[in-house]
Amino acid sequence: MRTTLSAIALTAAMTAPVIANADSHGGTIVDIAAGNEAFSTLVAAVTEAGLVDTLSGEGPFTVFAPTDEAFAALPEGTVEGLLEDIPTLTAILTYHVVPGEVMSGDLEDGMMAETVNGQSLTIGVGDAVTVDGATVIEADIEASNGVIHVIDSVLLPE
Repeated sequence: MRTTLSAIALTAAMTAPVIANADSHGGTIVDIAAGNEAFSTLVAAVTEAGLVDTLSGEGPFTVFAPTDEAFAALPEGTVEGLLEDIPTLTAILTYHVVPGEVMSGDLEDGMMAETVNGQSLTIGVGDAVTVDGATVIEADIEASNGVIHVIDSVLLPE
């Protein structure tokens, strides 16, 4: 898994697929992410952290999903290091998940959203929607157990 994830991150840095008109076809959050090449690193990390069953569960969940390009932008060796530190990886991944379904129309500037890991994200609404400084590049991808908002960087809890 570790070698594969390194290769995925390197490939993502070179190809950076664009997400366009994602369609859930009634799948779970994990089904949608696994079916989109832009989330290969996220899916590998969720699998490594043992969160597939949780994010495939009933929910609902709101997931702020970083693309492969977002993971590739982390300092060299970060992703590999996280795979060696599952508790930290899990804390980071659960920082991207909010219980309940929060659609883009529900967001307000300055809103705080408590994540599954217990810390809160700050939402910004202006020229662009931001989540702790990450820009939402595609919103409201509906899944059978929640919603995905695609973001351009990996969120790191304090």
